[in-house]
Amino acid sequence: MHPYRSHHCAALRKSDVDKTARLSGWVHRVRDHGHLVFVDLRDHYGVTQCVAESGEAMFDQLSALKAETVVTITGEVAARSADTVNPKLPTGEIELRARSLAIQSQAEPLPMPVHGDHDYGEDVRLRYRFLDLRRERMHRNIVLRSQIIASIRRRMIEQGFLEFQTPILTASSPEGARDFLVPSRLHPGQFYALPQAPQQFKQLIMCSGFDRYFQIAPCFRDEDARADRSPGEFYQLDLEMAFVEQEDVFQAVEPVVHGVFEEFSNRKITARPFPRIAYRDAMLRYGTDKPDLRNPLEIADVTALFARPDVEFKAFKGAIEKGAVVRAIPAPKVADKPRSFFDKMIDYVKALGAAGLAYIVFEGGEGKGPIAKFIPAAVQAEIRRLAKVGDGDAVFLSCDKPLAAAKYAGAVRTELGNQLGLIEPDCYKFCWIVDFPMYELDEESGQIAFSHNPFSMPQGGLDSLNNKPPLDILAHQYDIVCNGVELSSGAIRNHLPDVMVKAFELAGYTRNDVETRFGALFQAFKFGAPPHGGIAPGIDRIVMLLADEPNIREVILFPVNQQAQDLLMGAPAPATPKQLKELHIQVVQPPQVKKT
Repeated sequence: MHPYRSHHCAALRKSDVDKTARLSGWVHRVRDHGHLVFVDLRDHYGVTQCVAESGEAMFDQLSALKAETVVTITGEVAARSADTVNPKLPTGEIELRARSLAIQSQAEPLPMPVHGDHDYGEDVRLRYRFLDLRRERMHRNIVLRSQIIASIRRRMIEQGFLEFQTPILTASSPEGARDFLVPSRLHPGQFYALPQAPQQFKQLIMCSGFDRYFQIAPCFRDEDARADRSPGEFYQLDLEMAFVEQEDVFQAVEPVVHGVFEEFSNRKITARPFPRIAYRDAMLRYGTDKPDLRNPLEIADVTALFARPDVEFKAFKGAIEKGAVVRAIPAPKVADKPRSFFDKMIDYVKALGAAGLAYIVFEGGEGKGPIAKFIPAAVQAEIRRLAKVGDGDAVFLSCDKPLAAAKYAGAVRTELGNQLGLIEPDCYKFCWIVDFPMYELDEESGQIAFSHNPFSMPQGGLDSLNNKPPLDILAHQYDIVCNGVELSSGAIRNHLPDVMVKAFELAGYTRNDVETRFGALFQAFKFGAPPHGGIAPGIDRIVMLLADEPNIREVILFPVNQQAQDLLMGAPAPATPKQLKELHIQVVQPPQVKKT
């Protein structure tokens, strides 16, 4: 018999009764019933109950075991009595009658328990992540992650994609976040950058004559943490295709995404093809370019109604004259809510930075509320029509500059959906957001900047760049969204040198900037580049949704905390003087802020 195990801890069944078996694992729990002692032995695969009776040689040894000690137990497989069968365990019909015990590794007192579902703080969980990962839920999440990646890889290969690996040490690229820099020992004063994404490399792969590329790519961005984003690093399904239009990318990605969600969940999933929603429509109807379509509420534009001469609500009219818009958010069946419900919604949006929020309650065929008297009945009727509300309903009204109004209206829509129980349960609702603007106005500098991916092809090509106002130019850019979570951004790429130069010129880059910063890509375009496009769905976010976890750190093996610190390994940490000398680097500490 193998020195450690003949079976794993989820393998034994009733058909194995009377056989001798050997199991190894962690002591999950010890239960001393006086005349019987039970040890739940756990390994990667599951749990088996081991038992000894009082008076047997093993009774005292099993009783003395501490949680998480690693042991090997040998004994005979016995059937449990009918009243002690545990239907929740695959091994619930049997137990192992212990005859010998070998302690492989003694566990000290635990800083956090593994048995049970205790709620421990993030610092403790991350500092002792190897214990945290032994817990059933966490272990299951990481196994799920591995299975999802294997499924994605298989589906990509079946579609004719080839898996390549791109460099980790590379040059800085404007992907929208700060780079992690790596100093060069051989080239003093010069730095590599860890890739924010394999963007330029995957385009170069297309220029090299390959047709369909993918990889499960690590990406590195020095950005703040969020519930759906881990600071520092993340993984994405990076893919690129030659000789394609936008719809070709969609047709390649949808079977993979839909198939994976179908394979690993029992929930209802949006049928293919996924809905296509223009960015402008998404911002109007949902107040965000990441709409949660489980929420049935849709926002309406009522700006023109509040600009009418017969509307006397001066606060909105004055704002509209200065470029503001008015968005109406329907609130079904809230007419009987107390005044505090509406006040709390106003406080909620003010906490987000809004100046305020107006509302009208429709009851008995007329509008009621603080502003209703300023709005003629005919206008109220039109608001009801546009917002699709009736008696017993209300509308909340957000007035601000277009982007701010969308933000606040979208937040109110989400809050109402949650408070009123409108979110459709047990489903994954997908959509594509398309027709993103190529450029946006930087609020701080007032300069034109890329709004999405700088390597995208503008709709209309060079003609649009030369003849349209930059803020009116749309790009062949798209996002895939699920339940309000952006899974991925992608684009049909610009593959023409003159278009690339002009596109960057409008964003404030010179031709020399383009040739210097993106020299390899620019050169490749000069020697015959195919039309190409791609996308990069986030692996971590896909697993988070399928594991039904609210925080992305619950599906990452060894995550960092909110401050981008690895508490387990102690990173980041100071470098030694020798290391700094080799790298020709001197550390300059930031000035201390004096306390007043």
